[in-house]
Amino acid sequence: MSGPTVSSYRCVNPQSHTVRKRRDPFVPDSRVPRRRRYLVCEPRHFAVQYAINPWMHPDEPVDVIRALDQWQALVDTYRAHGHTVDSVKPVPGLPDMVFAANAAVVVDGRVFGSLFHAPERRPESVPYEAWFKTEGYEVYHPEAVCEGEGDLVPAGRWILAGTGFRTTREAHSEVQEYFGVPVIGLTLVDPYFYHLDTALFVLDDERDGNIAYYPEAFSPGSREVLARLYPDAVLATREDAMAFGLNSVSDGRHVFISPGATGLAARLADRGYVPVPVDLSEFHKAGGGIKCCTQEIREIRS
Repeated sequence: MSGPTVSSYRCVNPQSHTVRKRRDPFVPDSRVPRRRRYLVCEPRHFAVQYAINPWMHPDEPVDVIRALDQWQALVDTYRAHGHTVDSVKPVPGLPDMVFAANAAVVVDGRVFGSLFHAPERRPESVPYEAWFKTEGYEVYHPEAVCEGEGDLVPAGRWILAGTGFRTTREAHSEVQEYFGVPVIGLTLVDPYFYHLDTALFVLDDERDGNIAYYPEAFSPGSREVLARLYPDAVLATREDAMAFGLNSVSDGRHVFISPGATGLAARLADRGYVPVPVDLSEFHKAGGGIKCCTQEIREIRS
C-alpha cells in the first residue's frame, strides 16, 4: 500500500526543513528525542573512482560542490536539532572517507574498528582510528572483515548485524565478544542493499525500541527473525528503499530521511515520528546517504 504524496505534508520549520504530516488527534504525540553525538567527514575529495556496489559508475561525474553543500546542510540540520557534530579531516585519495558510518561502531564508549572488504577503502581506517585515539578512545582492530555501522546496528538490548556482501559472520562473533552484547546475524540477499544500514534503521534504541526495514532485502530466515523481534516494525517498499529511505538517522523523534522516500515518511509520521527531509542525492552515486555519512558515538548512559 503506498502512502500519501509529498503534497500531503506541510513545512512547520523552514530553517530545519522539518515536515509533519497532519496527525490523527487521537494518536499521542509522545516521541521524545535524545541528544546525540555524531562524527562526520567533509566530502572534499568525494568521487566515484571505482565500482564496489551496483550504484557506483565511475564514468558518471560527481558534482563535488553540490556534494559539499548537501553535506553541510546535513550537519547544519543535526545541529539545529540539538545534536553535537564532530568532524574527521578528509584525506586526499580516499574518496569514500565521507561515509563515516563504515569506519567503526561505538557502544558504551568502546570503539570496534573496521577492516574493509574492498582494498580501495582499507586505508580509511587509519585516520578514523587516529581521531578516536586523539579523543581518548581505545580502538579494537577486528581480525575479520567488518565495515562498522554499515553492518552493525546497535538496537538497545542487542546489535543487529548484517552479512552477505561485506561484513562476515566471523566478525559478528568478534563484536559479541568485545562488547558482551548479543549479536543477531541477518543475511542480506539484494546487492543494492549491500550494507545493513541501507535496508534497516533503528527508530528508537531504548530497551523495547523499534525499527524500519525493507523485508525483501533479507533472506527468508532473517525476515522471520525480524518479524519475531519487531512485530510492530515500520515496513518500507522497494521504491522507498531504493530512494535511500532506510539509510536514515533517528534521534527517537526526528527521522532525518531522504526526501524521495515519501511513502515511508508518511508511515513514520503516522507512528508519531517527525520526518526531517535532507537531500544527499549526490552521494547516492556512490551508494550512500544520510546514515552512511553519520557515525554515532554512543557513550555509557546513566
